[in-house]
Amino acid sequence: MKNRYHYETTLWTQGFKRVMGLDEVGRGCLSGPVVAAGVILKPGEILDERVADSKSIDLKTREELAAMIKAKALFWAVKECSPVEVDQLNILKASFKAMLKCAEEVNADPDYLLVDGNRFTSTVLPYSCIVKGDDRSVSIASASILAKVYRDSLMKKLHNEYPQYGWDKNVGYPTKIHYDALVKYGYTKYHRKSFSLRTGKVFGSD
Repeated sequence: MKNRYHYETTLWTQGFKRVMGLDEVGRGCLSGPVVAAGVILKPGEILDERVADSKSIDLKTREELAAMIKAKALFWAVKECSPVEVDQLNILKASFKAMLKCAEEVNADPDYLLVDGNRFTSTVLPYSCIVKGDDRSVSIASASILAKVYRDSLMKKLHNEYPQYGWDKNVGYPTKIHYDALVKYGYTKYHRKSFSLRTGKVFGSD
């Protein structure tokens, strides 16, 4: 089994008690919010060995693990930035904002942040960025699962409002069905206007 506890164990040994793993989903989507989750595990807590990058786990298992994570975590939060916020801030900054919302949630009180990716925004809290952290850190992996379960469920609900875009299957990501519907029906209030909805190119992503 891959050791996904290295970063947490090191920080717990150093005296940090509320290490929060942060991850987001939905950055590459044409529609829907960008969603982030933050998870703080009890020092020494060992979760189900199936906890890993949410993209590598099937739907049923993700939902089972999400319930387990919520039950065992010292704290967890799921936050989002709307398509309007994505358009106003750009997708990268909106992703950071959603993650900060988790860290700043009432009763979160993290003392260290483990962030998936290679960069983050300025914060008074100490943090480390971990490339592919959702497969290398148990708390980031946990956050990735909570964020994906929440966002996929949300997009499937929005599908009932706009079924022509195929959000029940693509959850807002670029697919032929999604593009074809954009050509035929135009964009909805859930689409990101700062994205080129014809080509999928993202503007202001840096």
